[in-house]
Formats: sequence, C-alpha cells, structure tokens
Amino acid sequence: MTRHRGRRREACAEDTTAWRARREQAGAGTGAGAETESESDTGTGTGTPPTPPDEPAPVPVVVTVGPRPANASVEAADSLVLPAAPLGEGRGTAPEPAASTPAQAFDALYAFGAPALVRQAYLLTGRRELARESVERAFQRAWERWPEVARDRDPVGWVRAAAYEYALSPWHRFRLRHRPPEPPPADPSHRTLLDALLRLPPPHRRTLVLYDGVGLDLPETAAETEASTPAAANRLLRAREAVAGRLPELADPQVLHRRLAELASAERLRAAGPSTVRAGSERRARFLTRAAIAFTVAFIGTTALTLRSAPTHYEPPVAPGETVRGVPPRVAPGPLSDRQLKLRQKLRDQLQDGPERLVPVAG
Repeated sequence: MTRHRGRRREACAEDTTAWRARREQAGAGTGAGAETESESDTGTGTGTPPTPPDEPAPVPVVVTVGPRPANASVEAADSLVLPAAPLGEGRGTAPEPAASTPAQAFDALYAFGAPALVRQAYLLTGRRELARESVERAFQRAWERWPEVARDRDPVGWVRAAAYEYALSPWHRFRLRHRPPEPPPADPSHRTLLDALLRLPPPHRRTLVLYDGVGLDLPETAAETEASTPAAANRLLRAREAVAGRLPELADPQVLHRRLAELASAERLRAAGPSTVRAGSERRARFLTRAAIAFTVAFIGTTALTLRSAPTHYEPPVAPGETVRGVPPRVAPGPLSDRQLKLRQKLRDQLQDGPERLVPVAG
C-alpha cells in the first residue's frame, strides 16, 4: 500500500477532489456517459489516481489550559497578531508576491510583520528601544539568511523566534544604554500589567505572550519555545496564576488578551524602514567579514613570526653561579727594589720610538 506524504499528498487530494467533481457532473447526465467517464478516469492512461486510503489520525495530547480567547469580540486585537491573520490566529501567512527581487520580497515581509513584532517585543522586555532593536536585529539576520528564510513555511515565525531570543537575552543587563529605566506607561492599569509581566520568568512570559497575546495554539507555542507540549501548558498555567494573583480581573483569558492588546497598542512603537534595516544588515556583514579577514591575517602573521624567531635546537640553561671556597686570596705586589727603580727610570728617560729601540745598546 502506497501512502502519500507532504506535497504529494496535497496534490493527490486536489486531484481526487477534481475527480469526484467530474463524477458528480457526469452523474447528472446519462448513466453510460458516467460509466465511460469513470472508467477513463480510473484507467492507466492520463487519468487521475484513485482516492488514497485514509491514514490513521494522530493521537492528540490532552492538556487543559482553559478556554481560548474569543478574539472575534475583542477590540484592537490586531495590535499583536499579524494583519493578514484572523483575530483568533497568531500565525499570519504573508500574501504570495508576484515575481520580484529579493529586496522587494524582504520589504514586503518587513512591512507585513514588523509593526506587530515590535509590540510583542515590548510586552517581553518593557523597553521601547530594546523592542525596536530586537525586531531590527531579527530582520537583519533574516536578510543575511534570506534564501533560507524565503523558503521557510512561516517566515514571520522565523523572524519572531529570532526577535524573541534577542529580546530575552540576559546580556542586555550589562549594556550601559539599557541600565537606566525607561518611563513607564501613562495609564496606571497598563503599568500594573506590565510590571506583572516583567516579574514572570522569561520562559513563562514568552509562553503567555505567544498563547494569550499572539494567539498561537499550544503545539505551536511549545515548538517555538523549544519545549514539550505539557511543559508549555505548565508554563502557561503558572504564568496565568501569577498574573491573576496580582490582577484578579485578568483571570479570564479573554480579558487578558484584550488587556495585552491595549497595552501594546497604547505605546508609540515604530521600527526603522526596510531599506535602513537591509543597509544595516549589509554593513554588519561587511564588518564581520573584514574582522574575520583581519583576525585571520593577524593569526597567520603571529604564527609566522613565532616560527621565525623560535630556536631550532636545544640550548641547555646556564647553571647559576656558586661560591668557591678554599682558594688563597690574591696577594698585592710589594714595594720596588733599588734595581727595579733604576730600570724603570731608565725606561722612562730613553726614547720610546726610533732606531734606538731596534738595535740593543749595551749599558
């Protein structure tokens, strides 16, 4: 028995649907015509393959996390979800563009997903500048790996995961520009909700924003947070309990979703233009390339200098000096005798150069 998977399965399902439609149309005519058409469709020529056998349905993991937010009645819900997605869905599928250049496709993806991703990053960090920086850095990485991102089934999800990882990085606490606190929201209820979110552990905060804010289902939330479905459900329940403990009116998921959307839409969060992001990505790629080349050249130069100046043979170390005992001390010379004094005076009185020094003269 042959089982079709992936795209072949989808193509087979489309062909099967078209085959059934033709059979229904043929059934409205004569019986002979219907039989002839069915025989021609099920033959070995150019007809459509028969209906594939039904595959067994996968066994779902049953985890109780409460009701889904009724987003159809929520105002300003599109402040977190993507524009092309329904209010109850968090994964938006960008419209398929016509034949265009990579830059035009990237600009379309940026204009489609950047506004909502900036608001989501603000809920994760509570910092406006860091939220914009996270989204811009995520799109810069997407432009660096554009062939991979362009072929991804969910390019917005790829960028969202990168933006969340950068926004929740623990290294931001050591950066001087992110140490001073930013002004809190003007609305007291928004300040309380943002404070409750920032008190959650980063994995719980990310799970809550994805499920109750963005609107992903539980398996997608677990996959994006790199956790199992029961672990994601446990994080979600603990996050809801912590938020409801500080704000009891947010125990209802519908109210929580609405308040998250209001908090994100209340701030003026704007990202840079797509051309600026692409230019920054290309500039960063050039800098990293030049830095890698400079490091490689410096490493090769250091290695060559070391090989040039290193000794080629073994030189034993010089032993340290030691005091020698038992040697008699050196005696200084005594006074000259009369004969030695006369000889010295004679040598001093005679000429020091000339033929007299070559011919000895008897004294």
